[in-house]
Amino acid sequence: MKRKHIITAAAALLLMYAPALNAQAPASAYFTDGNVMTHTMNPALMPERNYVAIPGIGGISAATMGNFGYDDVVRRNPLYPNGSDKKMTSFMNPYINNALDGFSTGKNRLGAEASIALLSAGFKAFGGYNTIEINSRTQAHISVPYELLEMAVNTGNNDYDIGDIKAEAQSFVEIAAGHSRSIGSKWRIGAKVKLLFGIADATAEMSGVRARLNGDTWTVSGTSRAHMSMKGMTYKTKLKDYDGRPGSYEKVNGIDIDGGGIGGTGFAVDLGAAYNINEWWQVSAALLDLGFIRWNNDMYAENAEDEFSFSGFHDVSIKTDHGSTIDDQADEYGDQIADFINLRDRGDRGSRTTGIGARMNIGVSYKLPCYDKMKIGMLSATRFLGSHTWTEGRLSANWTPLKWLDGNINAAVSTYTASFGWMINIHPKNINFFVGMDHLLGKMSKEGIPLSSNAAVAAGLNITW
Repeated sequence: MKRKHIITAAAALLLMYAPALNAQAPASAYFTDGNVMTHTMNPALMPERNYVAIPGIGGISAATMGNFGYDDVVRRNPLYPNGSDKKMTSFMNPYINNALDGFSTGKNRLGAEASIALLSAGFKAFGGYNTIEINSRTQAHISVPYELLEMAVNTGNNDYDIGDIKAEAQSFVEIAAGHSRSIGSKWRIGAKVKLLFGIADATAEMSGVRARLNGDTWTVSGTSRAHMSMKGMTYKTKLKDYDGRPGSYEKVNGIDIDGGGIGGTGFAVDLGAAYNINEWWQVSAALLDLGFIRWNNDMYAENAEDEFSFSGFHDVSIKTDHGSTIDDQADEYGDQIADFINLRDRGDRGSRTTGIGARMNIGVSYKLPCYDKMKIGMLSATRFLGSHTWTEGRLSANWTPLKWLDGNINAAVSTYTASFGWMINIHPKNINFFVGMDHLLGKMSKEGIPLSSNAAVAAGLNITW
């Protein structure tokens, strides 16, 4: 058994759980007065005009985020062209120096969020401004500890407290109704109520993973489990024979969906307020997506064993001291690993409840007294997602050169990275078109994959009056 096979096994552990997309305008649009979708970031922020979104294209947003990227995982092969015909290889290639330089020594995280405004409208009535929306939303996140990556590239005599590996994904449709109104000349408040219809939710994790070296023997322990909720969903299983001992085991190797549809229902609210300190200064704050989804089923799977031991693959090309070949050793260890990481279907555990990831936005803006077409804005955003929680601070310079045109350039520092963004908002009579990016895409690989895992783009086309 060559070392590359051990590396491949480590890579399989990493990728086994690998998994997107938040119904709101981009953060770059928070301070653009002419944008009709600002109420999605704070229900107190009223658009200037009534509007109806063109179905499917009235508001589209997609974002990815992470603290490592494509070029940290995929590297130039140091053996090319003399020792290999492959130009690129993974960071786990033993001939790569400083293989872990691109990774965080804490949690290494990747995420994606996106939404489509299927239907959306806003109108002035009932003493304020009202909104009605139907949005499709999806999000996915994965978290991998540094210790797992370290173990994948190093074969030193170390003990590893790897911790937890977790991946989550969720998809749902929301129907929302909102209302905002002014209170006196200083305050404006707003709120939305949302009915949530769950399509699918999945959580897969390995928890408490440890690797201990005692003499020549490694002991790896931990618990693997998966929760999946989706109407008509069942696990697909396969009966597989053990390689090194008699008998067979059943493993989960996929999912089967019979029909699909609404897998759960829930409720959420958005709350927001804005306060005009004077004609130049405004502060605002919002709490979004305070709610839950109650799923009708919980298809549960877990590993059969929570520990296995092995003494490593030694340089024995023909036979070991006990007369077995190295292939026999590999079969024996492979059987133990199969019991450790392969999930077994445990059936439906009934209903379960999940959150949808609340968000807090706090904004401060200052309109320049010497040039009131320019406004400086500072936005603090926090997304509460358990182990995937992130925060961001964004400073923007917003310019309104014409009544029907505004936009900005901005810079942000977040849990994941520092970045630049921009927004253009065109809103002449009867139309509002916006396009922008919270994070520039940056360099791309030759396959068209962004080298950075941070990117965000949004656009929308709406009819106004």
